[in-house]
Amino acid sequence: MKIKLALHWQIIIGMVLGGVFGALLANFDWGKPFIENWIYPFGELFINLLKLIAIPLIVASLIKGICDMQDISKLSSIGIRTMALYIFTTTCAIVIGLTIANIVKPGSGISEETIAQLTSDAETTSIVSQRISDSEAQDTNFVEYLVSIVPDNIFSALGDNNQMLQVIFFTMLLGISLLIIGDEKAAPLKRFFDSLNDAVLKMVDLIIKIAPIAVFALLANVVVGTDDVDVLLALLKYSFTVLAGLALMVVVYMLMVSLYAKKNPIWFLKKMSPVQLLAFSTSSSAAALPVNMERVHEHIGVDEEVSSFVLPVGATINMDGTSLYQAVATIFICEALHFDITFGDQLTIVFTALLASIGTAGVPGVGMIMLIIVLQSINFPPEKLPVGIALILSVDRILDMCRTTINITGDAAVATVVAKSVGKLNDPKVSED
Repeated sequence: MKIKLALHWQIIIGMVLGGVFGALLANFDWGKPFIENWIYPFGELFINLLKLIAIPLIVASLIKGICDMQDISKLSSIGIRTMALYIFTTTCAIVIGLTIANIVKPGSGISEETIAQLTSDAETTSIVSQRISDSEAQDTNFVEYLVSIVPDNIFSALGDNNQMLQVIFFTMLLGISLLIIGDEKAAPLKRFFDSLNDAVLKMVDLIIKIAPIAVFALLANVVVGTDDVDVLLALLKYSFTVLAGLALMVVVYMLMVSLYAKKNPIWFLKKMSPVQLLAFSTSSSAAALPVNMERVHEHIGVDEEVSSFVLPVGATINMDGTSLYQAVATIFICEALHFDITFGDQLTIVFTALLASIGTAGVPGVGMIMLIIVLQSINFPPEKLPVGIALILSVDRILDMCRTTINITGDAAVATVVAKSVGKLNDPKVSED
């Protein structure tokens, strides 16, 4: 009987083997060139594949999420409350992530020498491009920034990964327009984007399968370039920073449930524990959705009219844990690779991560694609991007499991609050255990 290892174990094994392989070859003069020329390109290939599907994923997932609302009139009651709360919790998550990252500074422990070895000869070019980007950002006022979000040619924006905000703006406008024109006229485009969404998600699934090999290649390149333990210590610091932020988000949810819905937080978490464990083990909000709907309706007491609308929409557009992770990871990578970000850049991170979360599909590994989008939105040097992703990819799977748990907990908390606000929060059908 064949035994197939779970993906997170494959990635951990790839990480360990890559680190050992890099450490062994670091003892030979030919080791570093061999890894750079023959091993590391497989890691770059993985990064390019993620960037390749970023725009199709944004377009397909976002339009599907908007169209799942089915009727624009629903925005008048449950819809408006749902969207407002999802935006609120996601914004809270991003702000918490940025705040705790700015306090802890998880990427500050890596030395200049280590970064110089990691970035090789491209460092000088990166510094020059960074200074130019910072100068241009300071000369742009808020009104000009808003104007830049609206593309004058959507096809040009679709062909440039650095114009993700423009793509998101157009996609949201198109999705809302499909709702307005009605099901009959919108049906052909809806079917197209539903099919495109399924196909792109399958592409994500196929790409993520090579993640263990990519981790091996990326980590081997990192280790062979340095004998410093700074990277490991910084990774531990980064991981604990993300986990601390996620823990604070649980506090936010429990305050919402306790103060507004008048439910005991401990009771709520106990009722939600089965779906939380499922989300943790699968790293997929979509996979956990059926169980989440059952627990929220049967065990929390949310009316089916509310749970059947709020939770599917949340599984598509509400990614609080992922948004928080993107904020922390962006600060970590920028600090680790000595890319200075301004206050304006951090506002851009808030806005981009908020919009990107709407297009984040509830499947494992997609958060990494959205992280790339966020980094590109602040003009992070593209030549440093593979190094930054390499630094965090080795621990990403474990953190993905944790942030998915936060995602589905946030969906359930919002459903409970929305149900309370419209008088649809009833006694649970299943009595307390």
